[in-house]
Amino acid sequence: MTSIESVTLDVADPTAAGHFYSAAFALGTQLRLREAPTTGFRGFTLSLVVSQPATVDALIGPALDAGATPLKPAAKSLWRYGGAVQAPDGTIWKVATSAKKDSGPATRQIDQIVLLLGVADVAESKRFYVDRGLAVAKSFGRKYVEFATASSAVKLALYGRRALAKDAGVAPDGTGSHRITIGGDAGPFTDPDGFAWDVVRSSV
Repeated sequence: MTSIESVTLDVADPTAAGHFYSAAFALGTQLRLREAPTTGFRGFTLSLVVSQPATVDALIGPALDAGATPLKPAAKSLWRYGGAVQAPDGTIWKVATSAKKDSGPATRQIDQIVLLLGVADVAESKRFYVDRGLAVAKSFGRKYVEFATASSAVKLALYGRRALAKDAGVAPDGTGSHRITIGGDAGPFTDPDGFAWDVVRSSV
């Protein structure tokens, strides 16, 4: 089964971005940084899925303290509790849980990282990825596709680009690279929307 081991973000200042991510989310080898400036919405979001509302707050608070811009304050909705911030390098991060109540003390434990790609045609991109060995876990017509990457450090899903920008609370326009390279065992290739994959073998 195809797996994703890491994502590499193109940022204007890798040192500053590294300090931010260490303070905000304390992510490990799943996140890598490379220098390349861009502007505007880059067509993707990264989500941190956690176990309870207190953990959402324990991640969003330090991110804001470290310089992130609030996009959507952490709040309850029908299906989850979560919020969204924009890192100083421009990357949009969502932090959310499906739990309605806390089951213990707040932690900073991240249960899952989800990379959501905003694409021009969800059905076309779905076919492209299926042809490259990715299995579909969930599919809602031309609206949303989630791939079965159970053993991956990062889960992959597809959503319409404009819908994704609207959900994140930002304008859909942007210039420059996508500011992300996906590292896994399916590449190297570039998908129909210009998202690039590199070969990264798991060390396990």
